[in-house]
Amino acid sequence: MVSHTPHAPARQSLTRAERLDRLPFTRAHGKLLGGSGIGWALDAMDVGLISFIIAALGQEWGLTATEQSWLASVGFVGMAIGASVGGLLADRIGRRQVFALTLLVYGLATGASALATGLVMLIVLRFVIGLGLGAELPVASTLVSEFAPRRIRGRIVVILEAFWAVGWIAAALIGNFVVAGDNGWRWGFVIGMVPAFYAIYVRLGMPESVRFLERKGRVAEAEAAVRVYESAAGQEPVPSPVVTEDAAPPHWRQLWTARFRRRTAALWVVWFGVNFAYYGAFIWMPSLLIAKGFSLVASFEYTLIITLAQLPGYALAAFLIEKWGRRATLAGFLAGSAVAAVLFGQADTVPTILAAGMALSAFNLGAWGALYAVSPEIYPTALRGTGSGSAAAFGRLASIIAPLAVPWFIRSGGSGVAFVAFGVAFVLAMVGALFLPEYRGVALEEE
Repeated sequence: MVSHTPHAPARQSLTRAERLDRLPFTRAHGKLLGGSGIGWALDAMDVGLISFIIAALGQEWGLTATEQSWLASVGFVGMAIGASVGGLLADRIGRRQVFALTLLVYGLATGASALATGLVMLIVLRFVIGLGLGAELPVASTLVSEFAPRRIRGRIVVILEAFWAVGWIAAALIGNFVVAGDNGWRWGFVIGMVPAFYAIYVRLGMPESVRFLERKGRVAEAEAAVRVYESAAGQEPVPSPVVTEDAAPPHWRQLWTARFRRRTAALWVVWFGVNFAYYGAFIWMPSLLIAKGFSLVASFEYTLIITLAQLPGYALAAFLIEKWGRRATLAGFLAGSAVAAVLFGQADTVPTILAAGMALSAFNLGAWGALYAVSPEIYPTALRGTGSGSAAAFGRLASIIAPLAVPWFIRSGGSGVAFVAFGVAFVLAMVGALFLPEYRGVALEEE
């Protein structure tokens, strides 16, 4: 009789994306989330600082409302260009490379703004800052989304977006304790150049997207990156099929083919509405409070309190996005934002201003978290950065228009008219959200 020794069962073959999706949340994920999040917070600090600096310069330099509007809007012109170009570059040269470069560009330009001698010089530097800032945000969310385990991907991206609140709160603190003082706006810009130094860490310490590496034929690097995360989870690697290089460069025109047309249109509508309402309201908030008769210091203090409400908004969105799904969470928070915006426009006492402002802050920033979770999910790997960046770029057109429109709204009927307009923009975004595909618990598309 011949005995046969049984063979060990062959290990199941999984793609590298599937190997990442099966993992629990590990210290490696935490490092990526923290590293991206700190960059995100520094971005928010820069954007938030300009709202306080505009209010201070309005008094120190005697700027007109129109001049203040251009100072607010020119950064968003840069952001629109940066988001479009940055997303395309992320799909061509890599997420990490673009992330680090954008941090460096806007960090150095922010520091140089401290030396501005007049409005024209400051406007030019704000444009350069916008180029870097606009390119960074969609790239960071794409990178984190591509590493996050499938079952909690949305929640992780919302947590990433929650770092925006940390940065905006930091801006409010700097506004209260630094910008409000004599020549304090210059020191505020000096603090804002911290991202330039952080860019060095980003370049050396963060991984490149595994999906991007595979599409570029850099299989050994992709495998090494996956094994870092498997090791952190205490899991043995399994075989992955051979991936052939796809050298076809992405182009934004692909976003409007029959397959992607509906989702692209819906996403662009959401980005436009949210940008118009958010930047119209929050960039002008300290100045609008001053117009209501509050002092510079008091307006900064109230803005800080309102800003703190962003944190519970993000927390609730992070919980609901894996319970309700992306579409319902985004639409629900946008509906809440619309109601809160109208109420804030009618508020005329400190308690009602703070209550409505905090509700607007919580609902609006929760919606932002859900939007950043949705945006990279609805496109395949080759178009993920391009799709997210193009939607962000289109949205930045609204962020250019909104600060310029606020003085016209005020002249037409006061802050109440302005915030009704913001409420309408939120409703428009909510309608767009209802037409987005739902990707809760679904693997990211590769092709």
